[in-house]
Order: sequence, then C-alpha cells, then structure tokens
Amino acid sequence: MTDPHDDAPRPPGLTELRHRLAAFAAARDWQPYHTPKNLAAALSVEASELLEIFQWLTPEESARVMDDPGTAHRVTDEVADVLAYLLQFCEVLGVDPLAALDAKIDRNELRFPAGKPPGT
Repeated sequence: MTDPHDDAPRPPGLTELRHRLAAFAAARDWQPYHTPKNLAAALSVEASELLEIFQWLTPEESARVMDDPGTAHRVTDEVADVLAYLLQFCEVLGVDPLAALDAKIDRNELRFPAGKPPGT
C-alpha cells in the first residue's frame, strides 16, 4: 500500500526559508531595518495580531477556529508572519532556532519531570 502523500511536494525546510527571507529582504534593501530590536518588535506585533483573532472567543470557539475558511486564512497568515520574523531575528543574531528549542526542551524536562503534579 502506498502513501498518497509520497508524491506530494515537500515544504521547504527552515534553512531554505531563512535563505529565502534573507534574499527577499536584501532585494528590497531592508537589511538596515532588520535590527534585533526592530525584528523583536515586529515579532511581538505579529504575535499580537494572531492573539487578536482569538481575543473574545470562548475556549470551545477557539478550538474550532480553523473550521471557518476566512478565519483559518487569517490564522495561517499570522502564523506565517510570526515565523518569518522569528526566523529573521534568529538569522540576524546567529541563533539556530531548532537547537535552541531542543536545548529548552531538555531544560524543561529537568524542571518539570513527568508524573510530578505542578507546584510540588
């Protein structure tokens, strides 16, 4: 039995996306504006725009947000914006986001052992 997704094109990886974002910014001479401070601010703004979609929803409504095509499109656009600014921020500072996440999970596994109730 074959997987129908085997022939589907693979999405680009983080490295390719980081290069595409850098080339996009370079083609528009945006590098002088892509300072760590500016990118961190832009990341915060985009995360807030994502939050705005959920602002007045109940937990149940928020769990179904992707059921509405218009709202789903807004969510995916804001996720893309957040990721784009995060990747550009990492590029400027030389942070490997996957290595950073891996190390953070390691630390959290030590801080919050499985099977131990919170606050104990």
